[in-house]
Amino acid sequence: LQKVQVLPQTVLYIADAETFSGHEECHEQKKARKRNSKETAIALEKLLPKRCQVLGLVTPGVVVTPMGSSSNQPQEIEEGEAGFALLFPKIDGVKIHTFHFSKDLKNRVFDESKFAEAGLKNNPDLRVVLLFGYNSWKSGATRFLHQIVNPLNEKSIILAGGQVESFTSLTSENNNAQPGDACGVVGLAFSGPQIQSATVLLDQDVADERTAEAAMQRLKAANIPERNTIGFMFACVGRGYRHYKTKRNMEADAFRKFFPNVPLFGFFGHGEIGCDRIVTGNFVLRECNDIKDDLLHGYTTVMTLIHLGSTK
Repeated sequence: LQKVQVLPQTVLYIADAETFSGHEECHEQKKARKRNSKETAIALEKLLPKRCQVLGLVTPGVVVTPMGSSSNQPQEIEEGEAGFALLFPKIDGVKIHTFHFSKDLKNRVFDESKFAEAGLKNNPDLRVVLLFGYNSWKSGATRFLHQIVNPLNEKSIILAGGQVESFTSLTSENNNAQPGDACGVVGLAFSGPQIQSATVLLDQDVADERTAEAAMQRLKAANIPERNTIGFMFACVGRGYRHYKTKRNMEADAFRKFFPNVPLFGFFGHGEIGCDRIVTGNFVLRECNDIKDDLLHGYTTVMTLIHLGSTK
């Protein structure tokens, strides 16, 4: 059979800081490290179609399902070099687009009209928003993140993501460097009536195999179709093998037990975004616990399923 290749329209790639920035000493060679990151980002984007939307993130650790088969065991890579890229082709009935909101140093109030410009308001087909904050350690970063998250906290929309170290690519920004003291939010929005999604929050009390699997049972109970579905895991850097008393890959293994054919991707970061929330085909939300609106967390893990519709 002739091999058919499909060009990507949207790409999300994530790599840990060591992989993306090389082995320079961070404190002594910050300028060299930033320059190397930008050069790497440009080189990666040259491999992709010119009209392709690209979002690149740098994180402390990576969660990845090795290529070859969706049934391969997902891996939590907390140390060492790692990265992955998700290439989304054109999908009938689904629109995926990138967005970026940066904190205006002159104005304390965010202009919410920018939501509509980004397709995040007045969009009845909006189903899932993956949000990634950067430079979270900057003054005002947490307040700015609240200004972005709170207006989007609607029961009909899944919000999930976390705080990353930096973003390296966003094609809509033409790779313009952000001010050194800037903070902001980048992300991907998934729109389409056929999309179904669910998230569960693993809080600090989830600390062993039994409680981790119980969380996955909640996610399984959402009854999201597993064919043509992607799993995302956004975990705190304080979890992983440190949290589970030196046992590695606990949460990824628990996910695979209940979703053996759903590939899992994500990262370890500096804060998590999400809650227990389900948006199903008939667009009815079922809350899995009593926490309805608290989306910003620390020392937790957010597990997310995104179903992109049936395949022909």
